[in-house]
Amino acid sequence: MLISSSNSYSKSNSDLVNISSAKKINLKKFTQNGQIQIYRSSYRGSYSSIIRDCLRNAAIGRKVLLVQFMKGGVKQGISNKVKLCGNLTWLRSEHSFDQYHHEEIENNPNLKKSIHESTYELWNFCKKELLSGENDQIILDEIFLAIEMKIIDKDDLISTLENRFISGDVILTGTDIPKDLLLMANQITELRS
Repeated sequence: MLISSSNSYSKSNSDLVNISSAKKINLKKFTQNGQIQIYRSSYRGSYSSIIRDCLRNAAIGRKVLLVQFMKGGVKQGISNKVKLCGNLTWLRSEHSFDQYHHEEIENNPNLKKSIHESTYELWNFCKKELLSGENDQIILDEIFLAIEMKIIDKDDLISTLENRFISGDVILTGTDIPKDLLLMANQITELRS
């Protein structure tokens, strides 16, 4: 079951454009069209509908970036992106949280460091993409778990979202979502089993 709500409190990201006239400079304000959508669920692995929708968007010609922060097993990393439907770029971490047992990560500091660095490298790539304006839709799957694990800084995510340049939507997924990010959302969808 899907439960959605729109948040009218969200701040829009505005840009200023200089328009020169003969003797004065006017500033004209315009807002971007893209929205922030949050999908949350009480359990991990419940976002197959989002992945299905991003495939459909890519098939109709929209440029889509799908980044899965905590999924692994395919050793993609930034240098091994997968392209689907010609328009969908799919990325997973080179060393991810899901590839190992929790105890194995906690007992091996080098492995933990490698996972954190690989996930943070994905985040830096995403920041550039959010600011580039080259994508029509960006999905940041399980980014809230990366925040909870202290790999990605919540304030860095908020700042990047406030300064994003994308005509389409940014979709964030996760289980434990910080309140200040919920307040930024234009739409919040709760997935229930």
